[in-house]
Amino acid sequence: MDARPRMIYLPDTMANWPWLRTINPHFEDVKAEADASLRDFKALSPESQKAFDKCDFARLAALAYPNAPREHLRIACDLLNLILLLDEYTDIENEAGTKEMADIVLDALHSPHKIRPEGECIIGEIARLFWARAIQFASLSSQRHFLETFTAYLHGVVAEALDREQGHKRTIEDYLKLRRYTGGAQPCLVICEMGMDLPDEVFYHPVIMGLAECITDLLVIDNDMISYNKEQAAGNEGHNIISTVMFELGLDIGGAMAWATHYHAEVQKRFIDGLAKVPSWGPSVDVLVKEYLNGIAMAARANYSWGFEGQRYCGTMGPEIQQARLVPLLPKANRIAV
Repeated sequence: MDARPRMIYLPDTMANWPWLRTINPHFEDVKAEADASLRDFKALSPESQKAFDKCDFARLAALAYPNAPREHLRIACDLLNLILLLDEYTDIENEAGTKEMADIVLDALHSPHKIRPEGECIIGEIARLFWARAIQFASLSSQRHFLETFTAYLHGVVAEALDREQGHKRTIEDYLKLRRYTGGAQPCLVICEMGMDLPDEVFYHPVIMGLAECITDLLVIDNDMISYNKEQAAGNEGHNIISTVMFELGLDIGGAMAWATHYHAEVQKRFIDGLAKVPSWGPSVDVLVKEYLNGIAMAARANYSWGFEGQRYCGTMGPEIQQARLVPLLPKANRIAV
């Protein structure tokens, strides 16, 4: 007899977040363009492509960067498609296969004008064209920051594959350290500085880095909470804060959700309090810092909203679940595509 609950209570973690939902006015046009471009690569099977389309990653980009100019929004869409394709490809790979794919992507990013080898995985060409477009519009400082954070993301994905291959279960602390990379949040936050020259002394300042880490944690926790149901049904919930908390603290699903909600609230407070500690670099830089921090704060709201508006985790029930906060527990099944 299955003793698991039939419903999962999904707490409203963002009820008090000051940054409210808004969407980029270029959303519909850019979505059509970016989605068509991705389909042209034929990177997914027809069934997986159909499921991928329902996720509506362009909506996530438009929610995350509501004030971005059209070209920056297109770059954001292409980046999210690249990250989610990598997630789809590597979820079933071992460490060696994942590292091979990561190396292909890294080479493409560092050589965006070099033709990819014949017979190579299409992910290399997708990465190359994404970056060839991005560098036409991104400031030099944001390009450096992106390559650094995206490299760290890829290394994290390889480490996750090794964990999966070995059946390794991390502690909560170790899990969060890795998940801050594997979620792909850090390179996505760089989109917020794409149109500005944010000096390294600002980007790497401990206060600014701490604030960015807070946003990364909010993204991770919200994503893991809403994705847990689908992942447990597919049998790949090992890399998720809910299963990690359940394992380490001996809690059930409801207890782990409550733990995650409490941690989320602590991180929110740390971010809000941290804003008061941001130093001044002079009026011309301070205005950039304010824009950047508002941008990354908006990303946290966007991720939360998209979890219910897209169909990746809740199917067509997103609005209903957002209202009722109850998710029917999915039965264990074979791996679910996308």
